[in-house]
Amino acid sequence: MVLLGSTGSIGVNTLEVAKKFNISVEVLVCGKNIELLNKQILEHSPKVVVIADARDKHKVNHSNVFVGSDAILKVIQDSESELVVNALVGFLGLRPTLTALDSGKKVALANKESLVACGSFIDVRRIQPIDSEHFGLWYLMQDRPVEKMIITASGGAFRDWDMAKLQNATLADTQKHPNWSMGQKITIDSATMVNKMFELLEARWLFGEGKYDAIIETKSLIHALIDFKDGSTTAHFANASMQLPIAYALDEKMDENILGHVDLLKVGSLEFREITTDRYPIWSIREELLKNPARGVVVNAANEVAIEMFINKEIGFMDISKTIIEAFDTFTQMPTSIDDVFALDAEIRDRLGRKV
Repeated sequence: MVLLGSTGSIGVNTLEVAKKFNISVEVLVCGKNIELLNKQILEHSPKVVVIADARDKHKVNHSNVFVGSDAILKVIQDSESELVVNALVGFLGLRPTLTALDSGKKVALANKESLVACGSFIDVRRIQPIDSEHFGLWYLMQDRPVEKMIITASGGAFRDWDMAKLQNATLADTQKHPNWSMGQKITIDSATMVNKMFELLEARWLFGEGKYDAIIETKSLIHALIDFKDGSTTAHFANASMQLPIAYALDEKMDENILGHVDLLKVGSLEFREITTDRYPIWSIREELLKNPARGVVVNAANEVAIEMFINKEIGFMDISKTIIEAFDTFTQMPTSIDDVFALDAEIRDRLGRKV
């Protein structure tokens, strides 16, 4: 396989699963964590390595090292692997997804932004989502009429905070996730609930038109639920680990134990909460966005700009959602091609950048 984003949490878990099933790794792509990359090279012996910064090239213990985003696309095209695992973060993961699909490869997708920004123009039949929520929905699907698909959210770092303190929340505060440790951007997205908005959009592209919603489940043991038209509801329970959806993406015939079972007696109780717009203002555009999912490119571009502004202390935490909503209200055009997606993304970033 080709693994994009090998040193992130999903990449690390993917390599654990690959080792378990003796899946060879042809290509490793990473950003700047060269120390971890070298350990992965030693263990998995990839044929090719791609890194982000040419200044780090001499640090990489490999004879076949390339640099930059264009190199990622070329190694995907040149690879013999039938599977590309895309665990890159952000809009920069879109072109690799498109290139892999154009090259006839299957994509195990953890890069949310690919479907969020460009779902209209992606053939999801060759996409296997790695997100626990979409895996849970897929796992629950039966040949029965569905009323609604529901995914769960942890609520993020600020689910129990005093509302009055949210505007003064710091970057360090956003990273104190109650249930797990992930990368910086996704943990901020969890705190704003943008992450869950993205997952709803992904579900819409993966499973088609229908009713989609999300609720907070504080222990992150239920990942998805389906309301069937007959009045019954099924839920997918699993201990929080990306290795389960990754395992199914790497081996469709999965018949081995990956996780320990959830012990409900030890869990004791579960708590569910509504996602409210006072704590999570981004939720106010959910229905409109799901009606017009091609506008996801606007939300994604504005979110990436707003997060950068927040990290640079140019705006407050609650201004992230405000910036996204303002962009959503301003940029109402619908992209009609892949080129439109990239052009609209650039226009939004340029416009918001001038506002700083």
